[in-house]
Amino acid sequence: MFSLVVQMEVRPGRREEFLAGMAANAEASVRDEPGCLRFDVSSVEADENRFVLYELYADADAFAAHKASPHFAAWRAIAGDVLVGQVNTPGHLLVTHTAEESA
Repeated sequence: MFSLVVQMEVRPGRREEFLAGMAANAEASVRDEPGCLRFDVSSVEADENRFVLYELYADADAFAAHKASPHFAAWRAIAGDVLVGQVNTPGHLLVTHTAEESA
């Protein structure tokens, strides 16, 4: 599986706009893309303008399909206005554990 960790910094005063746009992108990704398995958006505790995303796709082709989707294009238009910067770290899921597996 293809994984992606994204660190994002949002311009001061643009947090709510970021969250609305990112929530719409994340929801549509999981709902509309069969290859998008997970899309988490987390805040960074010490800085209200920093966020970390964790995305999981069936494979690199599924991630490429994500980047070609209309909801991703809509997000990128918002990102141009609200982001200071971002760092993408692609990888591959090797080990996973969830509470459901332990039960």
